[in-house]
Amino acid sequence: MSDRTLHGNHSEGISRRGFMAGTGSLLGAAALAGHSRPAHARNRTAAPAPAAGPIESGARVPSLVIGTGYGGSVAALRLAEAGVDVHMVEMGMAWDTPGPDGKVFCNTTSPDYRAYWLRTRTKQPLSNFLGFPLDKDVPRHTGILDAEEMGGITVYQGRGVGGGSLVNGGMAVTPRRANFPAILPSVDPAEMYATYYPRANAGLGVGLVDPAWFDTVDCYRFARVGRKHAQRSGFPFLFVPDVYDWDYMKREAAGTAPKSAVAGEILYGNNHGKKSLQQTYLARARATGRVTVSPLHKVTSVTPAPGGGYTVTIEQIDTTGTTTATKTVTADRVFFAAGSVGTSKLLVRLKATGALPGLNGEIGKGWGDNGNVMCGRANHLWDPTGKVQASIPCGGIDNWDAGGAFAEIAPLPTGIETYASFYLSITRNPHRAEFTYNAAAGRVELNWQTAWKQPSIDMARTIFDRINAREGTIYRSDLFGLNKVWGDHLTYHPLGGAVLDKATDNHGRLHGHPGLYVIDGALIPGNTSVNPFVTITALAERNIENIIATDLQQGER
Repeated sequence: MSDRTLHGNHSEGISRRGFMAGTGSLLGAAALAGHSRPAHARNRTAAPAPAAGPIESGARVPSLVIGTGYGGSVAALRLAEAGVDVHMVEMGMAWDTPGPDGKVFCNTTSPDYRAYWLRTRTKQPLSNFLGFPLDKDVPRHTGILDAEEMGGITVYQGRGVGGGSLVNGGMAVTPRRANFPAILPSVDPAEMYATYYPRANAGLGVGLVDPAWFDTVDCYRFARVGRKHAQRSGFPFLFVPDVYDWDYMKREAAGTAPKSAVAGEILYGNNHGKKSLQQTYLARARATGRVTVSPLHKVTSVTPAPGGGYTVTIEQIDTTGTTTATKTVTADRVFFAAGSVGTSKLLVRLKATGALPGLNGEIGKGWGDNGNVMCGRANHLWDPTGKVQASIPCGGIDNWDAGGAFAEIAPLPTGIETYASFYLSITRNPHRAEFTYNAAAGRVELNWQTAWKQPSIDMARTIFDRINAREGTIYRSDLFGLNKVWGDHLTYHPLGGAVLDKATDNHGRLHGHPGLYVIDGALIPGNTSVNPFVTITALAERNIENIIATDLQQGER
């Protein structure tokens, strides 16, 4: 791996300095989920998601895809290209209509009704700043970011057509090949690196920041400070690819285009240059004429149908989350692509309640947080990180081999000078949790334990203790609560729960029920060593190619 580019391989004593002025709501690390902004590129009329919904009760569809994130979008496109009609069911909104401010998405610094999924108070990744709480009341609405609290961890997930691609920072990282056997041990690395990773990167529109521009532009001063500190401590700095339109960002920074990343947009959507799935896989799927989408529809049951295929029960909801209709449709095949948490919870409940009794005992197991942990460092006054910070991260610090951590140098776009460096670390955390069904409560639960984050903290410290010692700096302790250094309460990268070659065969077919498939991050057992969405996409490309070649009947084409 190059020490310059990752192409295919991721307190106390702080003066107030007037920092609270203008902070609003801090970005937190959501510049970082890779884990996951609809129909806009540059606020132009980009191809929206297919609009010929909603699905009608009594319909029969050849293939039903539950979810519109990375895996589901790949499946929909490739099935459609093979001549199969596909209907996608999405719990979130379409995100194709501007709000009262003329923008589809609200800004990171001013969350409103569009920000959170069915919450009445925000739950920001950074909850405090200099001792002041940042969260505020918001109207209950089917907003874009779900902060789902379960099992001692908050799982951040994108809600809407495009899934996690709506809310992540777009860091499109292919793991180092040497790490791949530990990520997906049943998958041939040769085929992934020769065929499916390149296919995924092309389909996602992955690109790399111009290093010369990076070295001079004000909005990446924070990353250059992070690079300097890493290199002076003996760590390699790596440029990391992203799915942002870098030419557009250059125009933002120059003041010749409406600002988006340079205005700090990320956590609650990006109105301009972000290449979400709406501009890539979903746009191509729509162009086939074979893919339709029903937003604000939630699958609640999947059972074998008497005449073959599967009976699927779907609740249509309004923007308050209230069920307005219940529909029953029949699908010849069903692809579970509701995200690691959504797919796992649904399958665990369907198995436990007898709706899909043939599912095996691996359902719900192997769930992990990709080792996510955050921290901030307080720099000296001679190391300002900049008032204007691009919300799209483009660099990282690699200590995976020696310390089990890869740290993204993250933005903190407050609009004021903070003298702070901020990081999201992905670590080799070994702990795996399990989803189980609580029959008495009628809900699926996760047995994650808060103490399981300690290995992630220890691994991240292998980077930041050394940097602090070299620079004479300290950790920030005002970002995640009072006197709390580590953001160890969350994940942006949920993975696992229906692990490949365990809960499914080696291409995502669920055991016990022919015609049912998992095609999202639930297949990956808990860790990818870097941001996971390129691996999720590449694995979906691999699996759907095999499924189409092997399972589809000629009559469906």
